[in-house]
Amino acid sequence: MTLTGWLLFFLLIQVIHFFGTWKLYVKAGRKAWEAAVPVYNAIVLMQIINRPKWWVILLFIPIINLFMFPVIWVETIRSFGKNSTIDTVLVLITFGFYIYYVNYMLDVEHVKGRSIKPKTGTGEWVSSIIFAIIAATLVHTYFMQPYTIPSSSLEKTLYIGDFLFVSKFHYGARVPMTTIAAPMVHDTIPLLKTKSYLFSDDFSKRKTAWANKFQLPYFRLPGLQKIQRNDIVVFNQPADTLLDMNDFYPDRNYYKPIDKKTNLVKRCVAIAGDSLEIRDGYVYING
Repeated sequence: MTLTGWLLFFLLIQVIHFFGTWKLYVKAGRKAWEAAVPVYNAIVLMQIINRPKWWVILLFIPIINLFMFPVIWVETIRSFGKNSTIDTVLVLITFGFYIYYVNYMLDVEHVKGRSIKPKTGTGEWVSSIIFAIIAATLVHTYFMQPYTIPSSSLEKTLYIGDFLFVSKFHYGARVPMTTIAAPMVHDTIPLLKTKSYLFSDDFSKRKTAWANKFQLPYFRLPGLQKIQRNDIVVFNQPADTLLDMNDFYPDRNYYKPIDKKTNLVKRCVAIAGDSLEIRDGYVYING
């Protein structure tokens, strides 16, 4: 999806939010128009549901927001006295549209100063697990990620099966391009042997499939340093056509998004602008 497409999608979300919550804003002592102002409406909503304002940032982080939106839906209805298990299930299975029913059909009151501590042991467990996943996904995506060496190309330094942690922030973390995916796994869900992301792997439909419309443009955060010669780097294989990075004999070729291509590790022997030549098995850089 292009930037224009994402902007239109963002505005659509704002319209849906406004029509589904404006009466709740009023019942919470706020103005109806506050539900219509992008970003500001999220900050006000955090105040209404008695949650920290920095949660708004999490709503804009790919993958993380897949967990945060359901959390916000549940917290919204609970802030207006809808605490039952049925209410929670309804708001989740309707993807938040149950809030429309609460907004227009029910005479609810805002619960001011609501305790944010889970009332049951199960609720506390669920809350802890969700935010543990969110924290781990943040670290995994933007700071540090564990890898297992898949090949013998660096066997004098690293061996097949070696386990290591790779820094993502030194060269600048890449923002996920695939916005709908399972957290903390790469291209395949373990045991299930199925894709961990929403994307059409049919090459002929790569530009028309609806599932591919949710891709973000390539963007990398500023890094602390540039890649230097002899650095060991992990990268995505450009021509990858494997369904599972551990299965080198797939039933067919699979078209994959850039950030879900197979991870490889190599030593950088030359950088942009260098000349490289191999003579009798020896690598010569810049002559």
